[in-house]
Amino acid sequence: MPPTHEVTNQVPPLAGHDVANYPALLESVRAGGAEWAEAELHTLGRLAGSEQAQEWGRLAEQNPPVLRTHDRYGHRIDEVEFHPYWHELMRVAVENGLHAAPWADSRPGAHLARAAKTFVWTLADPGHICPISMTYAAVPALREEPELAERFEPLLASRVYDYGLREPMSKRGLIAGMSMTEKQGGSDVRANTTRATPNGDHYLLVGHKWFTSAPMSDIFLALAQAPGGLSCFLVPRILPDGTRNPMRLQRLKDKLGNRSNASAEIEYDEAVGYLVGEEGRGIQTIIHMVNMTRLDCTIGSAAGMYAGLLQAVHHARHRSAFGGLLIDKPLMANVLADLAIEAEAATTVAMRLAAAVDRAAAGDEHEAQLRRMALAVSKYWVCKRAPAHAAEALECLGGNGYVEESGMPRLFRESPLMSIWEGSGNVAALDALRAMAKQPESLQAYFDEVDKAAGVDPRLDEAIALVRKELSDPGNLEYRTRRVVELMAMVLQGALLHMQGNAAVADAFCATRLSRDWGVAFGTLPAGVNTKAILERVVTG
Repeated sequence: MPPTHEVTNQVPPLAGHDVANYPALLESVRAGGAEWAEAELHTLGRLAGSEQAQEWGRLAEQNPPVLRTHDRYGHRIDEVEFHPYWHELMRVAVENGLHAAPWADSRPGAHLARAAKTFVWTLADPGHICPISMTYAAVPALREEPELAERFEPLLASRVYDYGLREPMSKRGLIAGMSMTEKQGGSDVRANTTRATPNGDHYLLVGHKWFTSAPMSDIFLALAQAPGGLSCFLVPRILPDGTRNPMRLQRLKDKLGNRSNASAEIEYDEAVGYLVGEEGRGIQTIIHMVNMTRLDCTIGSAAGMYAGLLQAVHHARHRSAFGGLLIDKPLMANVLADLAIEAEAATTVAMRLAAAVDRAAAGDEHEAQLRRMALAVSKYWVCKRAPAHAAEALECLGGNGYVEESGMPRLFRESPLMSIWEGSGNVAALDALRAMAKQPESLQAYFDEVDKAAGVDPRLDEAIALVRKELSDPGNLEYRTRRVVELMAMVLQGALLHMQGNAAVADAFCATRLSRDWGVAFGTLPAGVNTKAILERVVTG
């Protein structure tokens, strides 16, 4: 009797490869002076591409965290239980310095090296990167209060993952979270109603936080209304005497995207908080943290694009249809190359921003101003492109991509997050406008950067001139903000791609995104684009 079920023409699993073997990423690492980290990057990349790490991510996602408000005896405990593989993902991230370690690392390119590692490890599981990112971002805000920074920064930068609710100073390493938004205001944090009452050397916080990321963290930076106005506070989970700070976890959010990470509503019931910075300057203090998490939003979106691209290209290289491999079909090559261009542009600008953090930390004011403007426009545009990119990558797998086992639905659900987190599209675009008004030198730094590629490509030159023209007209500029910021972001990407030196990608990017010889959907590249050269840069095994 012949077999009734024979499996043929199915794509093998994408596993056992080095996720860091991506020319766009490695070229950016070298351009930013972090080539010393390449060996570590490849070690982490091989782990991220392994069956083991993929299994960690899969099971952490399929077994989401559980809120335990009380113990069996009725005592309030407010703990979140995670799958053991969540802790493995966190351990690897901390040991590889993806959290606050760069702030204690004097090597040139430390922040860029951390960004590149974060990029590759995100492919194992994006959810756990949230608390890792906030731990990284907490340090510059905490430095507004030197005494607190001296106490907590070494533990935030420690490469020991020490999970569990204990007094912070008794632990070998700490994780930080953020507690900003409230239900009545969202991004408008000036509308916050949580109150902070002075009480000796600390304050007592009372109020309800609508979104608190990573509620299992050891410490949080929180906003509350003090007598002098909206202020920033460090709020520990466990107090110095070993008792629990009265922070009540009301519920975990049922999110569209990742399930491996927990986000919670928190009730502060006279929770102890320590002032960070001055009273009334809470936004100015916590914006240091927000700027760093916005960088990680850009990195996360770029990593998501790369993850989708890898799956789509891998599928096309192994799947046959209509008499040949999909990768050899001109129209499929058009789609895949277009996805590759978008991913490479996103990766390149994300790593350039990380390099600017390094140089700004070393005292380069020009790079600090470039980061201010370039981060605002890139956070808006790169994160905005991620959902469309994920949808097209999923479609490349056909019906197989629509099945949960492929991992593509998970990628698709996660893709809108970065455009919402730390300021949705309008907030990010208006932030660029605000920078132009309050820090005009940041706009000049932006033009200094893109002008480095002037004369290389007439299409880029025309686009740079168009940005200047758009900004020279102040009429209804707020109404046009998205249009202007989108153009600024693409001009920056085009300039960086040319400076990075890959002619095929830069040429195709400028032909499509800047001179508009392009359709609306991915896969509408014009004739003459070297799709083969572009796709050769996508290494799937």
